[in-house]
Amino acid sequence: MTVLDFLVNLGLGFGVATMPINLLYCFAGVLLGTLIGVLPGIGPIATIAMLLPITFGLPPTTALVMLAGIYYGAQYGGSTTAILMNLPGESTSAVTTLDGYQMAKQGRAGVALGIAAIGSFLGGCVATLVLGLFAPPLAGLALNFGPPEYFALMVLGLISAVVLASGSLVKAIGMILLGLLFGAVGTDLNTGFLRFSFGIGEISNGIDFVVVAIGIFAFTEILLNLERTETQRSFTQNVKGIWPSWLDIKQAFPAILRGTGLGTVLGVLPGGGALLASFAAYALEKKISRHPETFGKGAIEGVAGPETANNAAAQTSFIPLLTLGIPSNAVMAVMAGALIIQGITPGPQVISSHPELFWGIIASMLIGNLMLVILNMPLIGLWVKLLSIPYRMLYPAILLFCCVGAFSISNSPVAVLLTVFFGLVGYVCLKVGCEPAPLVLGFVLGPLFEENLRRSLLLSRGDPIIFIQRPISATLLAITVIMLIVVLAPAIRRGREEVLHKE
Repeated sequence: MTVLDFLVNLGLGFGVATMPINLLYCFAGVLLGTLIGVLPGIGPIATIAMLLPITFGLPPTTALVMLAGIYYGAQYGGSTTAILMNLPGESTSAVTTLDGYQMAKQGRAGVALGIAAIGSFLGGCVATLVLGLFAPPLAGLALNFGPPEYFALMVLGLISAVVLASGSLVKAIGMILLGLLFGAVGTDLNTGFLRFSFGIGEISNGIDFVVVAIGIFAFTEILLNLERTETQRSFTQNVKGIWPSWLDIKQAFPAILRGTGLGTVLGVLPGGGALLASFAAYALEKKISRHPETFGKGAIEGVAGPETANNAAAQTSFIPLLTLGIPSNAVMAVMAGALIIQGITPGPQVISSHPELFWGIIASMLIGNLMLVILNMPLIGLWVKLLSIPYRMLYPAILLFCCVGAFSISNSPVAVLLTVFFGLVGYVCLKVGCEPAPLVLGFVLGPLFEENLRRSLLLSRGDPIIFIQRPISATLLAITVIMLIVVLAPAIRRGREEVLHKE
């Protein structure tokens, strides 16, 4: 793709993104994303899951523009509570608490908030341009994929989710298998037999993704937050000096550049995304700093690097979804569900068959990042006031909204009961140290995994050698095996657990 082609396509995207309805929903998405990022205990996954029923009546582009705005908007908002209250509103801002809260204690909360907003804006814009430049060539390559290549790609995506999941590898594999099992519920498309339906007619066509997403994320979040009784001292009074000085910008700018590059790359990795990028950026800044002893005591680089990286990664995490059909993290799994609800199969055909959707999302991200800077800088006082809302006043409304959304899918109380069931499943999984995100990835990828496995074996008359006879599928499977071997090495395993348990 030439530069001229890119500019023409970007022009198409801006034509779509600047339509009044898309501008309105983009603004609503980033505003809501900032809000749920500021308020601890909700999170973008739960919010997007709750809003999926609302998107049924929206055009696909409008729905995805809003949901994407919620995701990258939450990366902005999460830094506010991390800095002011030492309590990350979003998990990707957890590492920001280390130096952001210390800056607040030193009376520099405004500077920390300002540099976080500037870094997030620059990182998000650069990563969005990278998404627009590199996604179409990757999609073009993926159009040459057949069933064996897609099967190998699904295996790579599932194993990547296992490798980068926090906690035990064995538990992560168990969650993937549980997700595959839930994804197998319903009618077998090849034989017409019902599988695992237990006589419940409402799931004869499979369990609806919205039910799983709302239960696993929204209900589970409510149950977990009702347990939390600790309070944090906040520095929400007299937040002044939002605009950093030139000295602050000069000190933070190299960290912003490094965070942009690191986040852009790590966001593409299946199973990685914004959380891994923020921790990696902090570790990099501390490693190369001439004064590493200042980290944890209010180093501005410790805020600039992670906050830039997590927003950049949030944008580029759309690349695997829109080019290969592989969700790179739990949020992208929910996004994949939103596309499927709209009748669009995630993958390379999105760019060729729905260019207005792809380029409209690209342009809306650039517009949304600008909206976020305008929202976050002058409205910080409003966000500060919202931190005083007790969670006990929020969760009844969230719970009601979840139940209404679940019921609206099929107008059946069975959907609500299934949502409660999956909420309990997610809660129990977290209690026993199992991360629920691999379950959702397994649930989303499971049907595609099974379909491409069966189609491949039909092509080869049941001979599995087809997976290593074709160069692309053999390469993908080899990468998968190498990843497993490396992560199981004792030294790598200890380092992985040390990094991923910091969240």
